[in-house]
Amino acid sequence: MFNRRTVMMATAALIPFLALSGMAQAKDAKKIGLAVANLQANFFNQIKQSVEAYAKEKGIEVVTVDAKGDSATQVSQVEDLLTQGIDALIYIPAGATAASVPTKAAKAAGIPVINVDRNADGAPGDTFIATDSVSSAKAVCDYIAKQAGGKGDMLIIHGQKGTTPEVDRSKGCADALAAYPDIKIVGEQWSQMWSQDEGFKLTQDLLQANPSVSIIFAQADGLALGAAQAVKVANTGSKVWIAGFDGDTAALEALQKGVFDVTATQQTQGMGRMAVDAAIALVSGGTVPAEQLQDATLTTKDNVEGFIANHP
Repeated sequence: MFNRRTVMMATAALIPFLALSGMAQAKDAKKIGLAVANLQANFFNQIKQSVEAYAKEKGIEVVTVDAKGDSATQVSQVEDLLTQGIDALIYIPAGATAASVPTKAAKAAGIPVINVDRNADGAPGDTFIATDSVSSAKAVCDYIAKQAGGKGDMLIIHGQKGTTPEVDRSKGCADALAAYPDIKIVGEQWSQMWSQDEGFKLTQDLLQANPSVSIIFAQADGLALGAAQAVKVANTGSKVWIAGFDGDTAALEALQKGVFDVTATQQTQGMGRMAVDAAIALVSGGTVPAEQLQDATLTTKDNVEGFIANHP
């Protein structure tokens, strides 16, 4: 039977271990892994630059890997990051296929996961930071429909099929077009890399079959720039209204020059900082919202200058 002195001694002996246990649960983030879908895309590059710059201010090392749009490459890269002692993973899936694998691997290793722009079906991270693409795409398509007089033949150049932004932007645009029964979607194609080259080729093919097109919604600014190039080459002889999405730095300058008509400028710098803040909070044992959706701003020639000078 323990006497009072024995119990007090045992309790005192436990205190250092309890303190150490608390320290282990609430630690500082020293190294973050950043797995990016494709650094050829200006949008992802902006997020990368924001994450790295903000983490440097916080004294945190960032190890960045670029999947170049390939899911299998990204799975291997994340597996390698997990062997490098990272405290958290900021993850932008390279595609819908195998997107859940890196999330599951990181969480199995006890590493918190911050998904940015794209979520992983069936295996979401600890938080998802993105633009509200549904409402933003609805605003873009509503704008372009009004500019076209509420009628006409329309093309949609999608992003990578099944990814979060592609699905959400498709839904948002469909919601807007429900109010315009005289607009007819006569063709749509899906890209793989959201790139300008794809936008040109896909639009060129669709215009050959549908020369009467007067409206194009391209789900990324790179695709919109390619679409504008294809329209110029086709020399349709009439105005074609072209909408993009993202607010890429080069695209904003093209928008100012009238190369295309409207986009939605995403808060890339803000999302990068939010991702680092979420990593710091999660590593220290804190909690963050499961979903953190940001507004994008409808951007035309009338307000583009401010975004060129200071991207959000």
